[in-house]
Amino acid sequence: MAKPNYSYEKRQRELAKKKKKEEKRQQKLRAKEAAEGTQPVSDDGDDSTNPSGELAG
Repeated sequence: MAKPNYSYEKRQRELAKKKKKEEKRQQKLRAKEAAEGTQPVSDDGDDSTNPSGELAG
């Protein structure tokens, strides 16, 4: 009877975890991009800073 190859099984589990983690990361990234895309960016000059980042005054 052949002995079980635990190293192979462990490697397969590690690859599955890595794949799942990457898929989750991609899903979060897509969700973040979608959220940023739906929120309007207000750039109407309302802020009290000038382009150099200093307070206008």
